[in-house]
Amino acid sequence: MRYLLIIFIFITSLNASNFSIGDQIQAFTLPDQFGKEHTIDSSIKTIIVSFEKATGADMNKFLNAHEPNYLKNHHAVFIANISQMPSLITKLFAMPKMKKYKHTILIINDEDNHQFLHYEDKIVIYTLKNGIISEINFVYTAKEVQEKL
Repeated sequence: MRYLLIIFIFITSLNASNFSIGDQIQAFTLPDQFGKEHTIDSSIKTIIVSFEKATGADMNKFLNAHEPNYLKNHHAVFIANISQMPSLITKLFAMPKMKKYKHTILIINDEDNHQFLHYEDKIVIYTLKNGIISEINFVYTAKEVQEKL
């Protein structure tokens, strides 16, 4: 029985795939820091994803220095993948801090969500044309993100 479970987990992990260049993004929905649902569809031209505290803090500092509609005006979304954060830390510290920002932060808090590539200490930028990924960039700073918008 144990071997069947191991085989099942292995096969399931093989089927989990990341977005890659040429992929059509099907519309999907994520909550923001206030729990409001947002749909990412073909109107979005840029998806910015952070997986770590440092890159997320850099993006939030950058976005907080701009008008609240900065992302919307650039047809972009910012996603913070906080699934690796302990739930107690998320509830007590991270979410209250995120609610203080004037910009929208979409949240991934699902450890099984593996659609976005993750490179340590980097922000991932997906550029889309008509809902199809045309470019993927890995950058270190929000300043580099600004250059891609």
